[in-house]
Amino acid sequence: MEATSQNSTDFILLGFTVHRTLPGLIFTVVFSIFVVAVVANVVMVLLIHLDPQLHTPMYFLLSQLSLMDTVYICVTVPKLLQDLLSEQRTISFLGCAVQIFLYVTLIGAEFFLLGLMAYDRYVAVCSPLRYPVIMSHRVCLYMALGSWLGGSLDGFMLTPVTMSFPYCASRQINHFFCEIPAVLRLSCMDTSLYETLMYACCMLMLLVPISIIAVSYTRILLTVHGMTSAEGRRRAWATCSSHVLVVSIFYGAAFYTNVLPHSYHTPEHDKAVSAFYTILTPMLNPLIYSLRNRDVAAALRRVLGKSTSPQRVRVRPDPGEARGPTGAG
Repeated sequence: MEATSQNSTDFILLGFTVHRTLPGLIFTVVFSIFVVAVVANVVMVLLIHLDPQLHTPMYFLLSQLSLMDTVYICVTVPKLLQDLLSEQRTISFLGCAVQIFLYVTLIGAEFFLLGLMAYDRYVAVCSPLRYPVIMSHRVCLYMALGSWLGGSLDGFMLTPVTMSFPYCASRQINHFFCEIPAVLRLSCMDTSLYETLMYACCMLMLLVPISIIAVSYTRILLTVHGMTSAEGRRRAWATCSSHVLVVSIFYGAAFYTNVLPHSYHTPEHDKAVSAFYTILTPMLNPLIYSLRNRDVAAALRRVLGKSTSPQRVRVRPDPGEARGPTGAG
């Protein structure tokens, strides 16, 4: 039997579908999305680091979002791609725990970061003259560090408890990665109390950033409504539109996963939603910010221009040669 060829503590990931259909096609699609997501996010991080005109609080926070998305998609997709090509779709107990910890940490960190990015947009639109003072470099570092620590706190709380339950069922996880609800279905014990506490924890994790986003954009709407200049209103909306779109996509999926009652959940729906925000969202975020942002496009042209243009060698002028008006050789 297959169970004899694996460790008794290993889990089996059933993948997108219980019956393996078109694994080659699924592999090609997922691999293509993975490559685009990783390249787009890494380019975004490097671009923000290399171009001085993007050394602003908004782009610093955006670089943190791209960094999170890069790690986020690398937590689940490489294992998924391996399983699509392998007959043995097992994952060790430790590997499952690590996957849960990183997944919970990164999704929690993105919750907090997107909320803080809304506050950044509020300061930029409602207090533009004080923006450099309020959003100082130190404040931005605290925001980024707070997001990472907030997410990791969630990971440290949920992962040990989840993995402490006895799992004596078939050990077949009806999912393509170790997501906590899918793992808990295999437990021999009643996990309803823990699931209730976890639901409350997730609700708290959502309410804090959602409150920041709601208050920030309420103030932004009031400020924009009071603007007399059409150009000012247009710039304000342009400043916030990308963030609003990213928040809508990310929190929409999170609402289904963490807020809707269990009666609305099925393994197929859970896998589809999980695939959306673990695979598609990390690809969409950098594309939304780059395609809808002239500063990013201009920075990309500047960086590419510097890298492709040949270095001009400065030649010492001949002593008898007349110099131009500026004295440049």
